[in-house]
Amino acid sequence: MYRSSGLQDTRSTSMKIAGAPISWGVCEVPNWGYQMTPERVLTEMKQIGLTATEFGPQGWLPIEAEARATEVKKYGLKPVGAFFLSVMHDPDFDPIPMVNKELDAFEAAGGDYLILATDSGRDGYDDRPVLDEAGWKTLFTNLDQIREVCASRNVTACLHPHWGTMVQNRDEVIRVLENSSIGLCLDTGHLACGGTDVVELVRKYANRVDIVHAKDVH
Repeated sequence: MYRSSGLQDTRSTSMKIAGAPISWGVCEVPNWGYQMTPERVLTEMKQIGLTATEFGPQGWLPIEAEARATEVKKYGLKPVGAFFLSVMHDPDFDPIPMVNKELDAFEAAGGDYLILATDSGRDGYDDRPVLDEAGWKTLFTNLDQIREVCASRNVTACLHPHWGTMVQNRDEVIRVLENSSIGLCLDTGHLACGGTDVVELVRKYANRVDIVHAKDVH
């Protein structure tokens, strides 16, 4: 779900529903399992009445901007944006060139939201390093810079707290919100797994929520 106006006043809020390839099991994790083709997933999205979609993990749709635009337009779906996994805590790595390359695809294919996940730099989501203060400072700086780069190209960058990334647990989510200007992708599943009370978080930081990943959480 993504918003077309502010969340503070529910009388003026218009919510829109989109799909995402992850609901069909399409995932960026190596050896995750059988990965359905874009043709099948996008066709089924259209068949069940969805009118918009995220792009899915990097490489599932064509990386090249014009080719991606062509692929999505075949199904008449509006691109919402993309889940974007990148290392942001390493002072020796600059994520901005990767961000700009993805924004090039947005310009050609459409998309309003770059949904950032803070990659640990390791394969999969089973292990992650512990950040020191320099790592946190680098992360905050990169998030702010990415937000500014995206805004200059009319795209909203927001952080997706995600299990197995550098922003996973409740205290990490709060630390980012208190020390950067980045907006929030409110993923009810990943936040709950990380020990966050989602309702409490929204009550305090409603003005930071840009997009919602709605999950059925037990």
